[in-house]
Amino acid sequence: MAGHSQFKNIMHRKGRQDAVRSKLFGKLAREITVAAKLGLPDPAMNARLRAATIAARAENMAKDSIDRAIKKAQGNEAEAYDEIRYEGYGPGGVAVMVEVLTDNRNRTASDVRSYFTKSGGNLAETGAVSFMFDRVGVIEFDAKVASADAMLEAAIDAGADDVASDEDGHEIYASQETFRDVAKALEAKFGEPRKAQLTWKPQNTIAVDDDKGEKLLKLIETLNEHDDVQNVYANFEVSDALMAKLGA
Repeated sequence: MAGHSQFKNIMHRKGRQDAVRSKLFGKLAREITVAAKLGLPDPAMNARLRAATIAARAENMAKDSIDRAIKKAQGNEAEAYDEIRYEGYGPGGVAVMVEVLTDNRNRTASDVRSYFTKSGGNLAETGAVSFMFDRVGVIEFDAKVASADAMLEAAIDAGADDVASDEDGHEIYASQETFRDVAKALEAKFGEPRKAQLTWKPQNTIAVDDDKGEKLLKLIETLNEHDDVQNVYANFEVSDALMAKLGA
């Protein structure tokens, strides 16, 4: 993926068929419930819950569904989920990190390992590739909310570390420590962002040829289709021709 887009969660969530959309809503609801259970049930006082509700609204998830997911955390019916990060290498030696919420560690570990193996990659120990990424906050706005210059100025004033703007919108990066304050300052100026969450940003990217790139994208797609997988991150770039071929 060219340019800054390789930082993004690889799963393209817009315009999916109903079955996939239903699965997506399930993942969003799970994250909302876990976030509310780990902290306060008020998005204004819980940064993770705030990010989860923003993500859900961006996908047009109904307010009633969001509220139910929050209330579920306050009752006894909420399932107990383990948060696990798997790390490994995909085709072409690309570093891949997989974040999951699971109620069955053995099942999830077995599935994730098999996906890596079938792609020609391998699952590694925790910490094997995470050092190649930085944990940062990302805030995204639609392009129409401000010009590139206006967004850059506002981001600098808010204490952000980096800004990337193009026709698809604005991405503002902040350290893990300043993320919440930067997000609040920008939201006060431009309104609610389309995304505001902590993410894993690769320090460098690896260019892979079209053959390995196609296998890698298939691995990422397969991982994202798993019910327990919340996010997938990888440090790669592929050609525009391959992206066009795959319709991405």
